[in-house]
This record gives sequence, C-alpha cells and structure tokens, in this order.
Amino acid sequence: MSAIAVVIIGRNEGQRLIACLASLEGQNTQIVYVDSGSSDGSQDAARAVGAHVIDLDRDAPFTAARARNAGADFLATQAIPPDFVQFVDGDCALDPDWLTKAQAFLTDTPEAAVVFGRRRERFPEASIYNQMIDQEWDVPIGQVSSCGGDALMRFSAFRDAGGYRPGLIAGEEPELCVRLRANGWTIWRIDAEMTLHDAALTRFSQWWQRNRRAGHAYAEGAAIHGAPPERHGVRETRSALIWGPALLLIAVLGSLITPWLSILFLAWPLQVLRLLKRGEGWPRSAFLVLGKFPEAQGVLDFWWNRLKGQRRGLIEYK
Repeated sequence: MSAIAVVIIGRNEGQRLIACLASLEGQNTQIVYVDSGSSDGSQDAARAVGAHVIDLDRDAPFTAARARNAGADFLATQAIPPDFVQFVDGDCALDPDWLTKAQAFLTDTPEAAVVFGRRRERFPEASIYNQMIDQEWDVPIGQVSSCGGDALMRFSAFRDAGGYRPGLIAGEEPELCVRLRANGWTIWRIDAEMTLHDAALTRFSQWWQRNRRAGHAYAEGAAIHGAPPERHGVRETRSALIWGPALLLIAVLGSLITPWLSILFLAWPLQVLRLLKRGEGWPRSAFLVLGKFPEAQGVLDFWWNRLKGQRRGLIEYK
C-alpha cells in the first residue's frame, strides 16, 4: 500500500463527487469511498475509478464521523496500513500538489498528527453565503487547536485516539483534535492550497440550518469536553445563548417595564459596528450577529433532546 490513502465520504454528491475523484487521478494513492445511502449512482462512479466502496448500513444513523471511521477501519485491515490518511468530503476536490506538500510536512514535523491547508469555495461569487464560508475557511497559518473535514492525518495517531466519535452529527473534527492534543500531538495549518469546496449555499434557509448545526456542535462539544482546562465549545455556546434568546428576552421584558429599557435593542447594531471596526466587513458582521439566533436554536435542540434521552438526527442544509 502507498504511504497515503484517501478516504472520501459522500451522499448524493453527483458531479461534485466526480470532480473529487478526478482530482485524485495520478496521485498513486489507495482511494476508499464511503457512501451514506446515495441514490444518484455515486457508488458506481467511485468504482469506475478503482476506489474501494463501502456502503454504510442504513439501519444505523448516518454521520460524517461514522463514515470516516468506516474508511479508516477498512485501511486498518490491510496487510500494510498507510502511514497517513487524507480525509476529504465528497463535495471537495484536492489540489494536485497538496498531498506531496502535506506528507512532507508531517514527515518533517514528527510531533504533528494533523495538517491542513487552504480550503476555498469553488463559487464564492454565487452567493453572500458562499462568500462568508470562503472567509471562514481562511484560518491562521501555524499551530492551531483543530481542523475541518479535509485534512491529512498520521494514521497511527488517529487510531490511537480512537478515531472520530461516531454519534456526533457535527463538530466531530474539533472533538477528535481535543483528544489528539491530549495525547501530546499538535495540529497545523500550512500555507498551501488544499481543496476546492462546493457549499452550494444560495438560500437564507440553508444558511440558517448550517448555523443551527454549528450551535448543536458547540453545545455537544461543551457537554463532552467543557470542563477545565479544555473548555471546548463553552465560549461559543455561551455567546450563542447570550446574543440570541437571553438578550432578546431581557430587551422585550425590559421595554415592557419601562420604555427607556428599549435601548437594549441597540445591542445588536452596536455589536455589528464593533465587528466592522475589527475589520470583518459589512455583510459578514451583520450575519455573524444574526447567526447567534440559529446557533442558539441548535444549542437548545441539543439540550432538549438530551433531557428527553434522545439523539438528534442530521441537520442538513443541502
């Protein structure tokens, strides 16, 4: 087996998956495609390029974490498991030079378990939502606390950490990184092009659902690793609740007590101005503030289901 294997996950990605598979042509890597119930022929498209295809059992809930683990479990059964595994979502295409650069970095940085580069939106001009996601991907270069869904990982470190937590419907990558760092590993973003991502986010309702999913991930992350010293997800959960329902409730009740307390409704535009001053830009500043409401909805979703002893299904926006 080659030093690098690639695990692609997807569900009804259509042409996006075909572009993803095409981006691996000539890379001399084993490709594993894990499918979560597609009905668009994705499995056949993967087999056509020589990928090993895994169809997840439909009787268990689909999650990205479960799919990635299934791909890694297959690789672990090979006579010679890979040194590194590149995880990539089926709506992304790899830059032709990425694997070479990423492998070199992990080889030269023995304390690193994960490396990722610049993930870009394929069509940032298609909508303000795609534009904001493209900005979101542009995280600082250097050692960081977590990665996203596209990343090259040291296979032994991934396996020693236990892989992804399969029940998480979102936020599985930062949660894994918490455990990797607890094991003494480091996570890095390097200055290299990595993937083109096609969010296909063109409607406000999609943007709302994506932020709702993020809020759920914050709350669940805080429930798992919220204790000191990690405090994972705590700040984001608190921010969503304060800037969403808590402040709104206080403003409404306050204005009923005395009209003077209606001034509390200025908190949101003032926060937008603060973000503008920080250099976020007008549309992004407004949406960051507005996004606290769907995030709070996701937080409350998580806790409501937890109180009922239930797990929420996927929050999909495509």
